[in-house]
Amino acid sequence: MSQKLGHIILMLADVALLRLMQLISPGLPIGMYSYSQGLERAIDDGWITNSTELEEWISGVLQNNLCYLDAAYLARLYDAWLLSDYTAVYYWTEQLYASRETYELRAEDRQTGQALARLLNQLEMPDAENWLKRPETTLATLFSLAAVRWQIDKKHTVTGYLWSWLENQVLCGVKLIPLGQVAGQQLLLKLAGRLPAIVEHSLMLTDHQLGGSAFGLALASSRHEMQYSRLFRS
Repeated sequence: MSQKLGHIILMLADVALLRLMQLISPGLPIGMYSYSQGLERAIDDGWITNSTELEEWISGVLQNNLCYLDAAYLARLYDAWLLSDYTAVYYWTEQLYASRETYELRAEDRQTGQALARLLNQLEMPDAENWLKRPETTLATLFSLAAVRWQIDKKHTVTGYLWSWLENQVLCGVKLIPLGQVAGQQLLLKLAGRLPAIVEHSLMLTDHQLGGSAFGLALASSRHEMQYSRLFRS
């Protein structure tokens, strides 16, 4: 490999990393800060009262739910976009959307997915427009589309997606329990260390191993739908 070619490859890798940082930034205008995914109700019901219990909750959802759902489906959507296999894109999107166990979780996935579709469409990304009003749109569908178009590595894509979810959950806990900012950073440090193993496991799953159900998450989410006073939409 020539020195010039090696330099170009490194530059492209740097740009892809920056694009990933843009995609997972809390400043991305898709409204993720509006959702707690049932965490608000779990805290309101007294299931989670401190940093230790929050760590157990987030870790359990990561390992038993997101690993087998979001991360695994995201990887398959990435491959489908990479191959321009639109049949597979629609199939995995519908499967993921059908796996959401409550009205709020489905609404969150659809709303954030369509918000990302609007953003990507305004950035003139091909294929984003088709998902602007599609009822079973998911965040993973558009996230994987952006990752492929911006040439972000698949493993980095899955890691970034999970990190974005993790950061948002910790921030919700910091606001709702409440926890101090330092406690939140300590929690992020602990939980982030578990992401590489979760990502690796999700990428090794076969199709018949996909799917997960976190009863506590589903129960908290369904109870949140009836919660009178709340800060978050889910």
